[in-house]
Amino acid sequence: TILLILGFLSTLAVIALIAVAVTQNKPLPKNIKYGIVLDAGSSHTNLYVYEWPAEKENDTGVVKQVEVCKVEGPGISGYSHATEEAGPSLAQCLQQAKEVIPSAQHKETPVYLGATAGMRLLRLQNKSAADKVLSSVENTLRLAPFNFQGARIITGQEEGAYGWITINYLLGNFKQVSGWKKLLHSLTSLSETSGALDLGGASTQITFVSKDLSLESPENQLYFRLYGKDYQVYTHSFLCYGKDQALQQKLARDLQASTSTPSSMLLDPCFHQGYQRTINISDFFKNPCTSDKKKELPFSQLYIKGEGDYQKCRGNIQTLFNKTNCPYSSCSFNGIYLPPLQGDFGAFSAFYFVMNFLNLTSEPNPLALNKVTSTIESFCARPWQEVKTAYHHVKEKYLSEYCFSGAYILSLLENGYEFTENNWQMIHFLGKIGSSDAGWTLGYMLNLTNMIPAEEPAEPPLSHGSYVGLMVLCSLVLVSVLLFTWLLFHKPKCLQKGIV
Repeated sequence: TILLILGFLSTLAVIALIAVAVTQNKPLPKNIKYGIVLDAGSSHTNLYVYEWPAEKENDTGVVKQVEVCKVEGPGISGYSHATEEAGPSLAQCLQQAKEVIPSAQHKETPVYLGATAGMRLLRLQNKSAADKVLSSVENTLRLAPFNFQGARIITGQEEGAYGWITINYLLGNFKQVSGWKKLLHSLTSLSETSGALDLGGASTQITFVSKDLSLESPENQLYFRLYGKDYQVYTHSFLCYGKDQALQQKLARDLQASTSTPSSMLLDPCFHQGYQRTINISDFFKNPCTSDKKKELPFSQLYIKGEGDYQKCRGNIQTLFNKTNCPYSSCSFNGIYLPPLQGDFGAFSAFYFVMNFLNLTSEPNPLALNKVTSTIESFCARPWQEVKTAYHHVKEKYLSEYCFSGAYILSLLENGYEFTENNWQMIHFLGKIGSSDAGWTLGYMLNLTNMIPAEEPAEPPLSHGSYVGLMVLCSLVLVSVLLFTWLLFHKPKCLQKGIV
């Protein structure tokens, strides 16, 4: 009977030890949250999936991009004549998001769609069509298994501000600190933020913190309180100054500047020599960016022939930036207030894509302005047939416009914002920061989710003290049983004498 009791107690103690150890030390479930943002741009739509741990870190989860999906076809503004097709065009990327995000978390995953300058232009041109496009998109997103949070056209000011939040969040410029570290932090340059330069197809944005920001133009100022610190931010969005609409504006001006008996043939220095393109005049002047330059023409189609002359191209582009009238102490162009440039700038979206194609982003340090200029000038001078052969894998429409886009970027930065040889090194062309794309979408989600409110971390069943105490108790029981068993079968001589 004693042996049975001892055996039972030993087995129980061993089982208890193993069970407590296994339960306490098994991997905790990853408390991962997800969010989806669709960037409905003028030329295409991208879907981004973000994830973050719900545990606290600097009062927020650390967000990272885990998936990006480019929607097939044009941007949603391109469906103005077939509005019911805008929503279904997103289906493939929504399916991709469903496969990335665990099905158990679909219902709690917020999905947002922000439409930018393409839809801002469509709303100006045809409000009814813009409303129908958004309605189609909304219907599709509501049918998806996610937590639909809205589809809307964001303002240019929002687009600039969210881009600024994104790059500074990813660069770690918003890290919250406390105590003596906070004092040290405030005395160093670590608290400084980077400016944001964003270039799309239909608009461009500039956003930065300036110590010299005056009260001259309050409509270009935003105030943020992020992680316990206040920021006064300058931001402006130039509609019709994205690279695609800037090209349309330039062509319209070229047509205006032609003789009183204009020819249907237009020589264009911003396209490669040997390149030809045909444009329908009726479509060309429907655009709100060119409608004010409309003129009666004796032909229905415009034939463009490339000249490949960079200097002449820059001269043509320069006319887009009106620098004659400035009602403020300092301006960028078209009479828009611009405080003195300050700090580093992250240039992303088309700024990066164009410069990356021209192999101007691979160096660890920014290239000198004269080196950038000579590279673009050399590229523009190459004959079209040679360029086509060298870059046969690139779509012809994009390839044909890299000369113009490169020259336009330099004109915008130099003539528009007045970056010079001296401060050109302040510009850093960014495609990704870590694993996340530089752009406005992450900042948009961070803002709408109130900077990703953190949850309590998953914890083991027992506190550390309880776990240690229980392990010690079980071990003592096991040791006591083993000792008693040994005493029972191997009676020491002292015990045997006592018994005698």
